[in-house]
Amino acid sequence: MSEAKNLIDAHIEFSFRGESYDLSSTLDLDRVLEKYLTLPSLHLVLAIEHGIDTYSYLYEVMQEEEIRFDNAQGMAADFLTDGVFDLEGYTTHWGENHRIAPLQIIAQQEMGIEDIEQHPQLKNALLRAYQLGLEA
Repeated sequence: MSEAKNLIDAHIEFSFRGESYDLSSTLDLDRVLEKYLTLPSLHLVLAIEHGIDTYSYLYEVMQEEEIRFDNAQGMAADFLTDGVFDLEGYTTHWGENHRIAPLQIIAQQEMGIEDIEQHPQLKNALLRAYQLGLEA
């Protein structure tokens, strides 16, 4: 069974030196987060996708404009309201899900626990052990 993709369409329009730009991309948020580890500015992601030098005046002008979002799919849909995407909320939720998933597998394999959420003390202990491993 494959997991639903977390996709969102991002659009930005701006002008620079008399030329109009209308950029659109469908962002696979899981791939973006896995690539960058923390979600960078989506302006940066769009610039890279469209070949815009991130050290250019063109990029600086682009950063001044708001990105509009639509067509959210998967978990991303829960964080889109009237064309505004709650990037911080999505990133936090994504991180929690990606930390808990492997812990759920461990609890299932080692203890036969089907839902780690029903065992908050075990969940917290595994999360603390996970965090210790990251800090080591």
